[in-house]
Amino acid sequence: MTIRVSALTIASGRAAHLANVIRGLSRQSHPPVELIIGVMQDSDYHDLPDCPFPIRQIRVTAPEMPLARARNAVADAATGEALVFVDVDCIPDPDFIRSYLDRMTGRHGLFMGEVLYLPQGATEEGLDFASFARIGVKHSDRQGPPAAGIAPCGDYRWFWSLNFAMWRADWQAGPRFDETFTGYGGEDTDFGRSLSEAGIPIWWIAGGRVFHQYHPHCMPPIHHIDSVIRNAERFAEKWGHRTMEHWLHAFRLMGLIENTAEGLRVLRRPGPDDFALCQQHGHMPYANSRRVIDRLQQVPQDARGVTREAEVARDERAMLMPAAR
Repeated sequence: MTIRVSALTIASGRAAHLANVIRGLSRQSHPPVELIIGVMQDSDYHDLPDCPFPIRQIRVTAPEMPLARARNAVADAATGEALVFVDVDCIPDPDFIRSYLDRMTGRHGLFMGEVLYLPQGATEEGLDFASFARIGVKHSDRQGPPAAGIAPCGDYRWFWSLNFAMWRADWQAGPRFDETFTGYGGEDTDFGRSLSEAGIPIWWIAGGRVFHQYHPHCMPPIHHIDSVIRNAERFAEKWGHRTMEHWLHAFRLMGLIENTAEGLRVLRRPGPDDFALCQQHGHMPYANSRRVIDRLQQVPQDARGVTREAEVARDERAMLMPAAR
C-alpha cells in the first residue's frame, strides 16, 4: 500500500521561495497527497505554481511570528500517514520524501534529513538538482546526518525544524510545539527537549535532502534580539536553564546585553555597525554566529583547535544561567 504523505510548511512573505518549494514537491518520486501552508501574514498566497496535489492555506497570525502555533496548526490539519516539514526557504530534492519513508519504515520518533546551502543566484535558471548537489555546502556549525542509513541523534539540542518528518500517529501521541514561545528562537529546542523527556527518539538520516535558498540574513539574529532574549528566559522557566547560548554569548560580546543576577538585560539596540558585522553577504551561502564571535575576539577563522573550541564552549555555557550574585 502506498503511504500517504502530507507536506507541511509555514511562511510569511518569501513568495518566490515558496514557489520553489512547490516546484520541488511537484517533482517528487513519491509525491505528497497535499501541501498545507501555515500562513503567518494577513493574506493568503496567490499565483502559486501548478502542482499535482491540492494546497491548503491555514491563516495563523499574531503580532510576532507564531512559529510554534503555525507548525502545530499544519500538523493537526494533515491527513497523511506521514508528515514531512520543510521550511519555506528549502527546496526538496526529488527523492526527499522517498528517502524519508525508506528510513522511517519500522521505526518511530522524529527524523531529520540533510540540508545543503545554495549560493546567491543558484535558482535563477530554474531547479537544477544536479547542479544544486555540486554547489550546495553543509553548515560548518551543524552536526550532520550519517554517510548512509540512519543514526540516533543523542542530543535534543541538535533538533532543527528546517527539515524533519514524523509519522502522524507519533505527532498525535507526542508533545507539541509550545505556543508560549512567540517570535523567533527557542521553540525548536524546546520541542526537542520535550521529545527527549517523553522518551521519543530523534534520528539523523542520510537523505531527506533539501537545498536552502539564499536570502540575506543576520547571524546572530540581532534583528530578533527581543524575542531571542524572551524565549531564552521562557526556556529557563520551563527547564531550569536557558537555550540559544551561542547567540546570547555573541550578543554579550557585541555589547548588546549583559547577564545579571536578575536575568538578561539589554544595554543598547543594534546599530548599523552591528548589522554590517552580522549580515550575510552574497559570497556567503549562510550567515554564521561563530564567524562573528571569532571576529569580535580577533581570532583567525583557521585557528579552531581544541583549546579554542573549549574556550568558546565555556563562554557560551556561562550564558545558560543568570550571573552569580
